[in-house]
Amino acid sequence: MAEKKARTFRYFLSSIGEVFSVFFSLGKAARKTKFFFFVSFLPVIIALVIKLIQVFSEQTTLSGIFIFSNIVMVLYLQFLILVLALFFGTSVCSEEVEGKTLTYLTTRPISKSSIILGKYAAYTVLIILMVAIGLVFSFLILNLNNLLNFRLYKILLRYMFVLVLGLICYTSFFTFLGTFLKKSVLFGLVFGFGWESVIQYFPGSTQKFAIVHYLKSLLPVSSGRRFSFLLFQLEPSSVGTSIFMLFLITAVFLGLACLLFFLKEYIFEDQ
Repeated sequence: MAEKKARTFRYFLSSIGEVFSVFFSLGKAARKTKFFFFVSFLPVIIALVIKLIQVFSEQTTLSGIFIFSNIVMVLYLQFLILVLALFFGTSVCSEEVEGKTLTYLTTRPISKSSIILGKYAAYTVLIILMVAIGLVFSFLILNLNNLLNFRLYKILLRYMFVLVLGLICYTSFFTFLGTFLKKSVLFGLVFGFGWESVIQYFPGSTQKFAIVHYLKSLLPVSSGRRFSFLLFQLEPSSVGTSIFMLFLITAVFLGLACLLFFLKEYIFEDQ
């Protein structure tokens, strides 16, 4: 019995790996990915413009890491990771329904859960790579005159860690929405730029009902006197609690997405 369960589990993992491999390859070549890769480079363009202004105006009152923390990271945390997670997460299921390829997928000798998990993993890795490339370039541009200060790289890694956790968590939530709602993108926009953008500034425990609260709780705290906009009104949870909650949220919504995908009958509509 134990050996049979072990074989079943290994087959389940291999199925996820196969789905991941197929959709990672397809995702890299998709026009949507190319478009969002360009969008993910907007912070790099902003960083380059700011650096050029500093060079030609010879103004160095603001350090590169301060600009990086208060402009680039705000753009990533409050906008870019939400947009990328929304459009890739909701498409895990919806693109198969809209493209009428769901029947082909579900008739393959693999479980429905492995389809959801494999596609989720493929799309999450894609958007993590997009964000990581842009983040590193932005950091290097803004800190060109201070690249030998290795303490700054610890801050970069901390920011990278936070954004990766954010993409993992948000994409799981939007994957769930994609299996549940027809207008999942619209609802996701309301959630991301309504609920998440407002509730994080509420005092007390109310802000803990936003995913972004736990992400902000993991951000490095500036040792200087300059204020970080990302930490405005934040009453942080502990690091351990924040990481636990982010992984818990991810697991819950991925589990719900797999369950709904297994139980729900999807009806194809004529275009």
